[in-house]
Amino acid sequence: QVQLVESGGGLVQAGGSLRLSCVASLRTFSSAAMGWFRQAPGKEREFVAGISWSGGDTDIADSAKGRFTVSRDNAKNTVFLQMSSLKPEDTAAYYCASKYTVHRNRYYSRPIEYDFWGQGTQVTVSS
Repeated sequence: QVQLVESGGGLVQAGGSLRLSCVASLRTFSSAAMGWFRQAPGKEREFVAGISWSGGDTDIADSAKGRFTVSRDNAKNTVFLQMSSLKPEDTAAYYCASKYTVHRNRYYSRPIEYDFWGQGTQVTVSS
């Protein structure tokens, strides 16, 4: 059974930082592109960051560029989302997702492209 477990969320003041982690119980983690998405109440789930299974290719949503970075440690089956200069509009539940792929340099930005999802971790940024 595949499990993705996010952690690291919490309450932070505007301008602060958080580091989210997602541990995946995937035998094929090193062949899985990973993504981070977020969803605020009443809004659709939106792409935040994606990373190829090699780790060499990444993409960050325009709303997060320059503030968020995504990375992974294949030896630990873990993907990270480092968030800095947080804004109240970053408040949302953050989800990680995985997609098995044969393409080492591909990342994906649409929720429908992903195979498995975590339960989410809440990030609240106060003004």
